[in-house]
Amino acid sequence: MHASFSKDAYAPDNLIAGNADLLISRKVTIPSGQTNLKRGALMGKITSGGKYVLSLSAATDGSQTPDAVLAHDVGTTTADTEALIYVRGDFQSAAITFGAAHTAASVREGLRAKGINLIDTFGA
Repeated sequence: MHASFSKDAYAPDNLIAGNADLLISRKVTIPSGQTNLKRGALMGKITSGGKYVLSLSAATDGSQTPDAVLAHDVGTTTADTEALIYVRGDFQSAAITFGAAHTAASVREGLRAKGINLIDTFGA
């Protein structure tokens, strides 16, 4: 069986900056209350319980340290939701959703140590 795409149905978001074969993803839990997270959101892991939320610099629960990139849109309003995150790969920094007080410059080195590279595209 082959997948097909019509030109009207496929809209690339340019999140992936490198070889997609090198991406590593895994399933995690997003807690209720994390509404309307978009593909490319920079996620942090809550130390107690291990759930993932949008990484905010001012958080004090462990999630202030960016740890992964959300692989698809998630809308969790009333219940925890399973989602895929990327834990390794090359990503366009312009396609990343940063939580409050995070920027590509402030998280780049920490993410690189985890195998996540933020790439700036020039002239795009």
